[in-house]
Amino acid sequence: MAYPNTLMEALGIETVTMTKEKVQLTMPVDKRTRQPFGYLHGGASVALAESAASIGASLHADLQTQAVFGIEINANHIRSIKNGEVTATALPIHIGKSTMVWEIKITDAENWLLCVSRCTIGVITKEK
Repeated sequence: MAYPNTLMEALGIETVTMTKEKVQLTMPVDKRTRQPFGYLHGGASVALAESAASIGASLHADLQTQAVFGIEINANHIRSIKNGEVTATALPIHIGKSTMVWEIKITDAENWLLCVSRCTIGVITKEK
């Protein structure tokens, strides 16, 4: 699924798997996602993680009447890379009516763990 005119498009993030139980997204490590010293930018990893959690949360919400928003995110950057592609795998920890919590692991092509993140998503009723 494509998300035109979004941060996901700007960073080259693509959907691999999108179910209520698991969301997987990929992102290239290139000029759009590197920090000034040539490595994957931690902020790009956080954007990837929150995107995966938000998509997962949206699958549990009624998007006709509800909206989902990131409330809190943390990330532990364990290692980094200069080139290639990274994959975020988001799994739900808690699915509630007003909040959801997702764990996201970001790995490289060799399945090395680069980042582990936890994201809390808020679910609100849309204004009429």
